[in-house]
Amino acid sequence: MSSYESPVVILGARSDIGRAIAKGYAQAGCAIVLAARQSQRLEADRADLETRYQVHVRVVEFDLNHTEPDAFFAGLGEAPGTLVMVAGLLGDQIESENDDAEAALVMHANYAGPARFILAAARLMRGRRSGCIIGVSSVAGDRGRAANFIYGSAKAGFTAFLSGLRARLVKSNVHVITVKPGFVDTRMTAGMKLPPLITAQPEDVARAVLRAHAKRTDVIYVGRIWRVIMLVIRLLPEPVFKRLSL
Repeated sequence: MSSYESPVVILGARSDIGRAIAKGYAQAGCAIVLAARQSQRLEADRADLETRYQVHVRVVEFDLNHTEPDAFFAGLGEAPGTLVMVAGLLGDQIESENDDAEAALVMHANYAGPARFILAAARLMRGRRSGCIIGVSSVAGDRGRAANFIYGSAKAGFTAFLSGLRARLVKSNVHVITVKPGFVDTRMTAGMKLPPLITAQPEDVARAVLRAHAKRTDVIYVGRIWRVIMLVIRLLPEPVFKRLSL
């Protein structure tokens, strides 16, 4: 019997990180709900997970911009034991700077949209007095950098939201985990020149998530070197920081 709260609902399950996390929880014996846009594309994943790990897997439609959170969870028929929010959008910094609609899309996809779904799940878990909420944020939210400050600002808001929610729910026995990956080799980062020594794979993120869930860790960096890197970046004096090409 798995020690993780089940079912595990993964929002953004078509992403590389979402797929890796689904595999990790299925391997641990959890029932899984794969939620994403164009969810029919997840049928092969569903069949593979059920066959390989002998767990129940459902596929449901989920659109961060158009699905109503309360209606989504009501449609599941049961409250999630674990909610993993991995939906997000990197966007393009230059496009976002020059197009209000693009900037709003990045901000909504990385903060306001995920927060609404997490709040809806939190209400259910608080009433039941159990559950785990896992939000995949980013090291980009630790300090606004010129190279990606729109994406980073949304992730900073999401990180602060998760921190406050964690404190709010602690007496309700609902655990909230903040996951901060650095560079991850995924389809979203395809074409970017990523430094190999500090670039993780989706499976690395999945292992870190399950380990944090089992240990009830609050905040994790993937991998650990990012904790040191971001500490140095946060401690840089503003006159120095704003002149760096970061």
